[in-house]
Amino acid sequence: MPTQLISLAEIDLSIGGETLFDKATLAVQERARIALVGRNGSGKSTLMKIAAGLVEPDAGERFIHPGVTVRYLPQEPDASGFKTLGEYVASGLDEMGDPHLGEAMLEELGLTPDASPQGLSGGELRRAANVQALSAKPDILLLDEPTNHLDIPAIAWLENKLRQTASALVLISHDRRFLQTITTETVWIDRGATRATGKGFREFESWRDKFLEEEEQALHKLGRKIVAEEHWMRYGVTARRKRNMRRVGELQAMRKQLKETRRPQGAANISIQSGGASGKRAVVAEHISKSFGDCTIIDDFSIEIARGDRIGIVGPNGAGKTTLINILTGALTPGTGKVTLGTNLDIVSLDQRRASLKPEMRVADAINDSTGDWVTINGHKRHVATYLKDFLFEAEQWRQPVTALSGGERGRLALAAAMARPSNLLILDEPTNDLDLETLEMLEEQLAAYEGTLLLISHDRQFLDNLVTSVVTTDPDRSARWIRYAGGYDDMVAQRGSAPGMENAAPKTKPLKQAVTGARPKSAAKAKLSYKEQYALKNLPGEIDTLQTQIAALKTKLEDPDLFAKDAALFDIAAKDLAAAEESLAAKEEEWLTLEMRREEIESA
Repeated sequence: MPTQLISLAEIDLSIGGETLFDKATLAVQERARIALVGRNGSGKSTLMKIAAGLVEPDAGERFIHPGVTVRYLPQEPDASGFKTLGEYVASGLDEMGDPHLGEAMLEELGLTPDASPQGLSGGELRRAANVQALSAKPDILLLDEPTNHLDIPAIAWLENKLRQTASALVLISHDRRFLQTITTETVWIDRGATRATGKGFREFESWRDKFLEEEEQALHKLGRKIVAEEHWMRYGVTARRKRNMRRVGELQAMRKQLKETRRPQGAANISIQSGGASGKRAVVAEHISKSFGDCTIIDDFSIEIARGDRIGIVGPNGAGKTTLINILTGALTPGTGKVTLGTNLDIVSLDQRRASLKPEMRVADAINDSTGDWVTINGHKRHVATYLKDFLFEAEQWRQPVTALSGGERGRLALAAAMARPSNLLILDEPTNDLDLETLEMLEEQLAAYEGTLLLISHDRQFLDNLVTSVVTTDPDRSARWIRYAGGYDDMVAQRGSAPGMENAAPKTKPLKQAVTGARPKSAAKAKLSYKEQYALKNLPGEIDTLQTQIAALKTKLEDPDLFAKDAALFDIAAKDLAAAEESLAAKEEEWLTLEMRREEIESA
């Protein structure tokens, strides 16, 4: 039987008079792989700090098996006070540790052990902090947001190391694919309690939804039972003669249970304001290039982005993703080439660094650009405080300064500010940073229903797969050359032969490059329809009906024997329109038939 390395039992903790934990528990056995999940503010980081021995609870017991070593990665690692990265990594080793292992890991991640920690980017500091924790080879690794600010190659590197380690793992992360890949157990912090599922994160969301549904049904039954008991108390024959004190006590206990039951926090009510329709071509870039000094970031790239396209832009940190998106939207001028923006564009951007959120501004000012305390959402005037409630802010927070917000709250505020502006071209640069899983799911649903054009930079592979219809990334043979691939992230990897930045991490296969409009090879096909295919399958029948109606009307017009004599030009136009409509109808019927056969094949597999 596996040894229990750490256990937390009956943990109580209150902060500022509010109960954070009520009889919370956590058990970590040898080689455990635990995902610690919950809403922002539910106490995930605090529970991990209690497990690490850094926070003392109000009540409860922490047991750690004698001789067990623990390494804790904080959400905000701090390398200040160290002269070099090698010194920072070595500070996490005990007398039995091997400093050469840490140096080797740093070099694998493109970091130099002799480099100064000062001035590192968030992603570089996170890489060094992960190396510090991993190189110690502890019995237990407690990792709080180890994937924050990491690009996809660094996340893949971390996944590989964690799969190989003998250490028990407790992980907090908002990267769903990462948790699905690594974990075999899930502990959910919900309204002060911990609920262990015994299953990995891959099965957590369906388990959670079923749990909440059953809980709501139980509360509904309790409410009905209370109503029945209250009726008996007022009108029962026995009650009028002599009250049954046992039933009176039971009724009081049920009332207390219903009153004290903490309901789940509501989901964010995110809605995206859509502007008017843009032109059919949103962005056209022709042979654009961009260099900074001797470093070429983009070399001879062309793309046409049609209205309604959903394009993911991915690549390693420093590849030039933000530069590319700034050129495509007119915020930056290319060195050579030409960018043409479509007509009637309403562009709204969410930048990665949330630069629009000034620390000294009020939360309300981020929504309305300091023009007052009211905002118009989808034609309706609303007070900023009520609008912010949709994004899970408390009533009084609209007056607070931005500096008072947590990282997750700042992420939600930036989203609220972006979504308050009408758009038909939405630019999102790392929108999932610091969002909890529930808010992320709501954002995903709204973006899936968004009718405008979407340009998305993200390191969240599942988010990309669920939303985009094509991916733009660097050429595996020439980093400054960018290529557009059909499908989502997994489709791109299959066509390309490797993930961007991972070309040398595994034996290289021949990339299966293709035009966006080309047919996808069977070897790259996923066991589901892509978003684009699902959209087409849903909308093609309506388009076919419209064409059939047009064709019938045109045939009726051409059957008029006097039309040619009255207006030969109009007759010619109608004849050409009929031929074009019949050709379009044949193509759409063929496309629908192909998709329907593919759907049936997938469902029967």
